[in-house]
Amino acid sequence: MSDIVIAASLCVAAILGVANQASAQAAAPEKEAREAVAQFYTALNALFTGDMKPMNDVWSHADDVTYMGPAGGFQVGWKNVSEELVHQAAMKLGGKIEPSDIHVIAFGGALAIVSNYEKGENINTAGKKFPVSIRVTTTFRCEGGKWKMIGHHTDLLPSLVK
Repeated sequence: MSDIVIAASLCVAAILGVANQASAQAAAPEKEAREAVAQFYTALNALFTGDMKPMNDVWSHADDVTYMGPAGGFQVGWKNVSEELVHQAAMKLGGKIEPSDIHVIAFGGALAIVSNYEKGENINTAGKKFPVSIRVTTTFRCEGGKWKMIGHHTDLLPSLVK
């Protein structure tokens, strides 16, 4: 009987060890995805000052990226997405946006989907501050060991809709 208990205990320990290892492996992509989110919001706030370079760094430059931003429209491919972002940088909206209620779904080590709110304020073309509180879904892909944004979809902001 004690041999059965020992064998059962070893099986349970092995199962728990595999589960802990799987949990640790799943935590790494989630942590990396959260770091990519932080880098994106740093880039977004730089974009509001007219600086496009950080946004260039966080996005994938692939033909399959998509952008559906707060001004409306649907851009596909890095060429079209970057043109829209350059246009936004030229607006120099100022202000600051931060993510809140971040929820990450990581798929292995290759893809992550992040849903959150963007909250803060921008400045319209008349120089008046306006609040921002929109829902956002962002998709990241690991490319060459770095997490790159491949999709960004937000609610519309009436003050920006074309």
